[in-house]
Amino acid sequence: TGSGSSCPIAVCNMVIVICYVNQATPMRQVFCFDKLTGKQLWAVDFPIDYREDGYRGFITEHGYASNTPATDGQDVFVFLGKGGVHRISLDGETKWSVDVGKGSSNRQWGSGSSVLLYKDSVIVNAADESQTLFCLDKATGKERWKQDADMLELTYGTPRIASRAGADDEMVLSVPDEVWSLNPKTGKLNWYAASPMTGNVSPSVIVDGDRVYSFGGYRASGSIAIRLGGKDDVTDSMVEWTNRSSSYVATPVLHDVRFYWIDDRGVAFCTTASVGEVVYRERVGKLSGGRPVYASPIVAGECIYLVTRRSGTIVFKPGDSFEPIAQNRFENDDTDFNASPAVSDGRMYLRSNQTLYCIAAQP
Repeated sequence: TGSGSSCPIAVCNMVIVICYVNQATPMRQVFCFDKLTGKQLWAVDFPIDYREDGYRGFITEHGYASNTPATDGQDVFVFLGKGGVHRISLDGETKWSVDVGKGSSNRQWGSGSSVLLYKDSVIVNAADESQTLFCLDKATGKERWKQDADMLELTYGTPRIASRAGADDEMVLSVPDEVWSLNPKTGKLNWYAASPMTGNVSPSVIVDGDRVYSFGGYRASGSIAIRLGGKDDVTDSMVEWTNRSSSYVATPVLHDVRFYWIDDRGVAFCTTASVGEVVYRERVGKLSGGRPVYASPIVAGECIYLVTRRSGTIVFKPGDSFEPIAQNRFENDDTDFNASPAVSDGRMYLRSNQTLYCIAAQP
């Protein structure tokens, strides 16, 4: 495969991943592989015939393929930044394509968010491309609504849907200085709350029950917990706690009322969901690279798996202290591992900037 921070996804008997290939005509490619054998089933090319952000600064950390695809089990939906939004069948046929902007933020760091599927809609945070949220019809790609806002600049996370019994669905997004809740059917703002995260915000929000949690921010970083269901400014009425502990790039994983992550400096954190209290904060041995972690952790079985960029996958159990069980590395691959793994049918799928891997227990 080519380079990218896009996570693989598994659907039916397939694994799908987005890559960037730098050749005579640079392009992004959507690859589909057989989930059991790794055989390539199809690939769709999207040539870059427009001006991309220059390969300098932070864009060199994550590249030109940072958006993870999504599927409804019938089609695959991909957001390729300035390359637009696309619907592709599971046979590899492009059904529609929509341009959502060719602009750049003032940092020129490239795009980071992924598509959100909501009922019969596709929602895209095109913050870098046009400082706009788009809602597209899933079947046709026709625009249903859009909301533009200057505060979307430097918002790199993916919106999340919060669904609660007896309440309207909310779409929640963390932007610099604030957390927003919008009506996913109309794009209209429900409520907002001031947050401690300023500058750029990369992690996606986390929804659990009747609360939403947000981490991130640079240079001022922090985390926040907010009760859902408010109206207008809820800073004083619905915010339950704020904390200075944060993750700059990765989205923490929530397991059994605690958050776990390793930040981009190689420090392992565990905090409580109830009050944001730090359970532990421990440096993780020697990790290679100036920013050793970009991927978000996942929970599989009884363990948490955290892929580092150049020092392998760290496996540890949730608990009161950080005690790694294993640290597994592919000795013949010294490229970056920037993406979180996917898990399907007892197999784990990881991608680097050169290879897609399938890991399974020995029979």
